[in-house]
Amino acid sequence: MLKAEGKNWIAGFRVKLIALYLIKIICFSIGFALLAMLIANYVSIYPLIIFVLSFLLFFAGFLILKPIWKITNEEVAKYLNERFTDLEESATLFLKPQEELSLLEQFQVEKITQVLPIANSLKQPFKKLWISLGFLIVMLATVFAIDKYSLTTVFSTPPLIMSLPPAVKENVPAEIKNINLQISPPDYTGKSVRSQHQFTIKAEAGAQVSWNIEMNIQVKKLRIIFNDKEIVDMVNAGGLNWKYSKTIVQSGFYQIEFDGKKSDLYQIEMIPDLPVNIKIIQPKPHTTIDIGQLPKVNLTVSLHDDYGIADAHISATMASGKGEGVSFTEKKLSFNEGFKNKKDVNLSKLLDLKSLGMKPGDELYFFINATDNHGQSSRSDVYLVSIVDTTELMSMAGVTNGVDLVPEYFRSQRQIIIDTEKLLKEQATLSVDEFKNRSNNLGMDQKLLRLRYGKFLGEESETEIGGDHDHEEGGKPAEEKFGDVQALMDEYAHKHDIAEDATFFEPEMKIQLKAVLNEMWSSELRLRTYKPQEALPFEYKALRLLKDLQQKSRAYVAKTTIKTTKLKQEKRLSGELDKITSPIQKATFEQLDKSTDDLKVLLAILERRKEGNAFNYGDRELLRNGEGKLILAAANQPTSYLSALKSLRKVSTANKLVIRDIDIVQKAIQKLLGIESSKPQAEQVNPEAILYRSYFNHLKKMGK
Repeated sequence: MLKAEGKNWIAGFRVKLIALYLIKIICFSIGFALLAMLIANYVSIYPLIIFVLSFLLFFAGFLILKPIWKITNEEVAKYLNERFTDLEESATLFLKPQEELSLLEQFQVEKITQVLPIANSLKQPFKKLWISLGFLIVMLATVFAIDKYSLTTVFSTPPLIMSLPPAVKENVPAEIKNINLQISPPDYTGKSVRSQHQFTIKAEAGAQVSWNIEMNIQVKKLRIIFNDKEIVDMVNAGGLNWKYSKTIVQSGFYQIEFDGKKSDLYQIEMIPDLPVNIKIIQPKPHTTIDIGQLPKVNLTVSLHDDYGIADAHISATMASGKGEGVSFTEKKLSFNEGFKNKKDVNLSKLLDLKSLGMKPGDELYFFINATDNHGQSSRSDVYLVSIVDTTELMSMAGVTNGVDLVPEYFRSQRQIIIDTEKLLKEQATLSVDEFKNRSNNLGMDQKLLRLRYGKFLGEESETEIGGDHDHEEGGKPAEEKFGDVQALMDEYAHKHDIAEDATFFEPEMKIQLKAVLNEMWSSELRLRTYKPQEALPFEYKALRLLKDLQQKSRAYVAKTTIKTTKLKQEKRLSGELDKITSPIQKATFEQLDKSTDDLKVLLAILERRKEGNAFNYGDRELLRNGEGKLILAAANQPTSYLSALKSLRKVSTANKLVIRDIDIVQKAIQKLLGIESSKPQAEQVNPEAILYRSYFNHLKKMGK
């Protein structure tokens, strides 16, 4: 029994050794594969394929060098004897048959069984495992640090896999033995040349497509018809082979024609090269630097392009001065970042407004300009950064003009700012107690000012600011008001003003006044906690809101003058009427486009065809017109209308009724028609209402 326990322990130890070794070589293989992938990415040799091949190569190499799965229990027992002295070099006795054990060996087995399981028996294999994990982490960090390359981008589908066209079921004439299309993407895409054995084409804008068609029979002429209007002759390359090349500049369709016989329609889908997509994450479209804030703005931008980004920079324009003295300075700021034709780039830059030469009152307009590796340029929206002009804000200009809105309170807020700045200047010469006392007094002044403004919003006490009213007068408990009708009415009929019902100001001005109170409250909080430096931005913001509120309350009347044409005195009262002619009214009517009406009629014709009715001459004329419309649509959007064009030609020529093809054509026509706008119609009145109205009209006539 003891011998079987030891044998099982050795077998389990063997499985653990194999598992740890496999994990170790997997980590080493991934690390070396990442290094190979990084090198392949710089030389553009399909990084994902190189990663997979490198991993398999290194993994197989480790297994060949040390085939761990071939290790036996006897070798594990010898390994244990060498590592652990407690086994007294007797671990192999567990593997020996019971009948072959001598009496002394049986005693030895019983003795060493007592030390099982051995503590920390896997310490050495785990140490090697940690080394492999550390190597893998170092390689991952190296990939990120050197190339700043996201794993999701690295492991994205490589150009070779993306270039393979999807399997499309095509109707190929029996006379065509083989078709080979070679697509050469432009250099800016970074993609390699690819081949396909189908007619349906999906190629990048500007790609060179070469057709190589091998026929089963000899033909005199082989042509390609593009979009049912452009016809080109293919060149005989000898024997049954024909060739032709063309640059793809637009989507559409084509078909092969040989000796008067035409093939099915095949789609050409052009993949456009889009400009760089620019997304400004930070800052906001309009940023204002208040007093007390650092004149710096963090700019964070995310760029994305289909094939690669070549360059990006910041175009900034600084506006200084006012009125006729405004001056503009343009600057080009770089990100100091190497793009290396990456598809996704995250950029950041700290805009130091002071180093740019901005002063209070100046404004900075900037946008991001990016260029892809095809030379296409794109730009973001214009963002604005302005620095508050404290000089203008503290001036009294405009206060004495127009309608004066609570002027003494306005000047009091200005005085609080002046006193706060004075306190900060004198802080070094004041004692701690005196500094705190003056700061607290300023907080009290701010509180009184806030309460005064609160009265304009119906807030009659400090407790009512942002809170509920207390309806228990004199501290009476609610039980004492039982039966008091007046008290119950007062609870529901509020007799004095509250903030939500104050009507002294218009709603817009009321909202701004509430914002003023919030800023004053924040200022008071910091002044009462002896932080006047932090209170200054809130004081300035409250002052700016108040000044803006006062400007809104002013009334402006535009001064206008009227200049009339001078009358010629010699022509007055002459009585000549030869220049006066009878008015003539001319009306022009535009010829309405009847194509929409024809498509609607065609829908009805196709619906009759579903019922088994054959097409007459007029129907076939409408079918030809509809086919022309679908040809134009398929040339612009082959993915949406090419299948409908094929079905329409089948419906027009086939004698057999195919409901599915008719449905496809009808859906395409309905898509061309779009959604019609509703038109005015006569009101639908039920018969009873008509009878009532007729009876009422008769009564009116009898009354007359």
